[in-house]
Amino acid sequence: MRAKDKERIVVETTRRVLERELDQAAQSREAYLDNLIHEVFYFEDRRLEASPYDTKDDRRWLNALRERARNASERDKRDILEAIIRRHMDEVVGHFSEATYRLSTLILPAALGFLLNTMTPLKLLRGLPRLPDVADNVTLGGETELVRALEKRGTIILTPTHSSNLDSIIAGWAIYAAGLPPFTYGAGLNLFHNKFLGFFMNRLGAYKVDRLKQHRLYKDVLKEYATVTIESGGHNLFFPGGTRSRSGAIEEHLKLGLLGCGLRAYANNLRANKENPNVYVVPCTINYQLVLEAETLIEDHLKEAGKQRYIIEDDEFSRLERIAAFLKNLVSLDARIDVVFSRPLDPFGNFVDEAGRSLDGAGRPIDIRRYLLRDGELAEDGARDAEFTRLLGEAIIDAFHRDTMIYPTHVVGWTIFENLRRRQPDPDFYRFLRQTGRDASLPMAEAYRAVDRTLAALGRLAERSRLRLAEPSKTDGAPEAIDRALKLFGCYHKRPATERRGDRLFPGDMNLLYYYRNRLWGYDLDPAATGAR
Repeated sequence: MRAKDKERIVVETTRRVLERELDQAAQSREAYLDNLIHEVFYFEDRRLEASPYDTKDDRRWLNALRERARNASERDKRDILEAIIRRHMDEVVGHFSEATYRLSTLILPAALGFLLNTMTPLKLLRGLPRLPDVADNVTLGGETELVRALEKRGTIILTPTHSSNLDSIIAGWAIYAAGLPPFTYGAGLNLFHNKFLGFFMNRLGAYKVDRLKQHRLYKDVLKEYATVTIESGGHNLFFPGGTRSRSGAIEEHLKLGLLGCGLRAYANNLRANKENPNVYVVPCTINYQLVLEAETLIEDHLKEAGKQRYIIEDDEFSRLERIAAFLKNLVSLDARIDVVFSRPLDPFGNFVDEAGRSLDGAGRPIDIRRYLLRDGELAEDGARDAEFTRLLGEAIIDAFHRDTMIYPTHVVGWTIFENLRRRQPDPDFYRFLRQTGRDASLPMAEAYRAVDRTLAALGRLAERSRLRLAEPSKTDGAPEAIDRALKLFGCYHKRPATERRGDRLFPGDMNLLYYYRNRLWGYDLDPAATGAR
């Protein structure tokens, strides 16, 4: 966020949240503010006990505030509430530095491309005298021209899938490569503790999201801040899944709170008679043939304790040598990362054309302003808006499935896992995962037949635009797909998901095999129909 806008947005966000709570207090019982303030104390105490960070300053502030709250007058309670909101705003608000942005767009694409390609010197030498670029290893496709056109007609909200902490870097590059201006985006507080990433994120408009803060007031501050930035013309990036997909599956349960900010901003723009009031939502898929943190993520998904490790501090992204090994092996095998911009939507989930008009199911222009009218006037209606946001969420999920790239690692992961599951139908799924790797295997001839059947089923789905088959999967048969998947599985993870020994395929790490298999969950593939016969 640019300095000239920062204070105005902070003041406006604080005012809105404070006024809303005071209005609610005036309509409620006398203890409303007491309950709200003590809810903050309760959840903050729990957060500070569990936080892995230095919390001395937060603890001092909280204790001082708690002392002020003793025997507080109504005016004192108002001041305490404002102090809490203002502190949250100071923690959340992002900063945008033009100098850092120019530096990052000038240096980082080439530097990252050079880093990737110098890990494979022969590839670097083959490209001389041209210097490497990140675009050599990351592709951008989909509706980029349409998104560029809409950016001039309103405000964009980019909503990517979320598999890895690399997503923030990849999405930032994609925005730049698409010729779009910088975006404001929320990033987990843990990422700011990475010194390299934190330097740029603190200066490129990222605002901090502390997922350990669970009280309602903090979440309301986040949502109102996002709403005000959108109203101010600031393009936003949200990860609607809220956190990385632990299972490897495409997100199907979205956090609708932030998504609803687009609709609120659009309604407020109409009330303010803004020249370009429209808000456009652009789903986006970030597609990896291998995922850096797959081992930690699937382990967390499978553990009951996973609910308590919502923020993972010690995964592969926190270790530089694992990132380096991951990137080196991706480049050596030419395993490109694919970013796809889906067809843009309005805040109600309708498709949008190049003129910025919303379209109904038959492709006819519709006036979405009327959705917000009651007796000819713009009206607030929380239940109505929640339903519209739910429909938007469904449209985003559809786009995620439609524009996800399917690679050989997913094809082979699905096929081998499902065939092993059919052979050993243990009702205890977790026991199946633990014990299958000991002696289970699949003859190569059966594996070839099964993978061919899976490729055929996926090809039919791709013809109906239900998914995207990556180029190798589109043209290769089973032998090539299996060979490609085995090379990828064996190049980075501590134990491969599956491996070949002689004329049989053996599961290596069953959890990993399950992780890559899960990318095809949600496409209604029949395991029996994709099995060997």
